[in-house]
Amino acid sequence: MVTPLAAELAQAREQFLSVVEEVRPALHRYCARLTGSVIEGEDIVQDTLARAFYALSQSPEVPPLRPWLFKIAHNCAIDFLRGHGRRHTEVRADLDDVAGYSEAPDPGVVRAALTQFLALPLTQRSAVILKDVLGHSLEETAETMATTIMAVKAALVRGRASLRALQDDEAPRASDAETRLTLDRYAALFNSRDWDGVRGLIADDCRLDLVAKSQRRGKAVGMYFGRYEKEPVTLRVVRLEGQLALAAYVGGAAEAAYFVLLEVAGDKVQAIRDYRYVKYIASEAAFELL
Repeated sequence: MVTPLAAELAQAREQFLSVVEEVRPALHRYCARLTGSVIEGEDIVQDTLARAFYALSQSPEVPPLRPWLFKIAHNCAIDFLRGHGRRHTEVRADLDDVAGYSEAPDPGVVRAALTQFLALPLTQRSAVILKDVLGHSLEETAETMATTIMAVKAALVRGRASLRALQDDEAPRASDAETRLTLDRYAALFNSRDWDGVRGLIADDCRLDLVAKSQRRGKAVGMYFGRYEKEPVTLRVVRLEGQLALAAYVGGAAEAAYFVLLEVAGDKVQAIRDYRYVKYIASEAAFELL
């Protein structure tokens, strides 16, 4: 039974997500490049929105939304990177570096692959993403990073130079044969609309995360396929950022619309993470059809 308080909180959350919907893709572009991963980038976006929702409940007024959310995202990303043992360097400004600054965005930065940003110290990474990729002003970039405009200029000069010199030579990791077999079977059953067969692959205590929407567990996961029964979605096995995943193609489209991650143990699916409600991930992802 849903209590009045739970219903009120759920309604407030839906209203909040509606308000921030327009800025979410930009937040993801920022966080994905900071981490070098569209998946980890979305994890940080989720954390950002959770922190923002809580902060709003404690505040008598709403701050300017976009810059406020980017500040929170920046701090969440720093916490995430530190928690994963990744180096963070403080911003400093050298006059020699600032002298080489150009206001025009570097086209090479805009075209750089997600993994190439990881070669930069975090402060350089943050500066070039905010200024060159997302088009923020120097003032907005400095405010988000809690530093000075001079320091941002220095970080931009160094970061742009490093990105121009980089080549993406990252080799894909070998896939796990057992996982590949289960994903192939899951996709084949899904694409043939054998829903009983698909449900037969789901473990009794399977966890479902409809990212940015809802979560389920156990028997309730079976109802998740009811919507797919009515939609022209095809799944294909891909390698996404070194891990096996499923790309979803809608209505015979040539481009993937979103991704689904499965956690597999033996021949059973233990967890499903479906990104259908955060489709902007597909425009950022580098993946390989298998």
